[in-house]
Amino acid sequence: MKKLILMGRSEAGKTTLTQALKGETITYKKTQYVNYFDVIIDTPGEYAQTAKLGRALALYSYEADVVGLLMAANEPYSLYPPNITCMVNRDVIGIVTKIDRADADKEQAERWLRLTGCKKIFFVNSKANEGVADILEYLRENGDVMPWEKDGNREGI
Repeated sequence: MKKLILMGRSEAGKTTLTQALKGETITYKKTQYVNYFDVIIDTPGEYAQTAKLGRALALYSYEADVVGLLMAANEPYSLYPPNITCMVNRDVIGIVTKIDRADADKEQAERWLRLTGCKKIFFVNSKANEGVADILEYLRENGDVMPWEKDGNREGI
């Protein structure tokens, strides 16, 4: 499976998505440092929100095959500058989270992610496991057995 690094502002849903991708029970956890898992790198929102720490994200991105830029569907503005995806030589995908929120504007979040250069956009509600399988399928490589293909058991990645 391709390794995915998740980037976005605090409370964008990176850790919740990480838990959903791993098949774990969703519990709130504030990410204090970069967390490495088998195929997921979960980064603190402060790295994306602070210029000096943001430079570290560029370095961490080289440890992944795919960069996931997260944006909650209820964001009041985009944290990402236009055409930022050209800064890394990796696939960059957009992930719109919190699509179930009453104040969600999925179309606006998608437009902002497309302006960054994301060509592939996923829409997820991690708590309801909506859209999570689509991301896992995108990360699949030849020969990978997906969690839902293992004797009906949902095993984490």
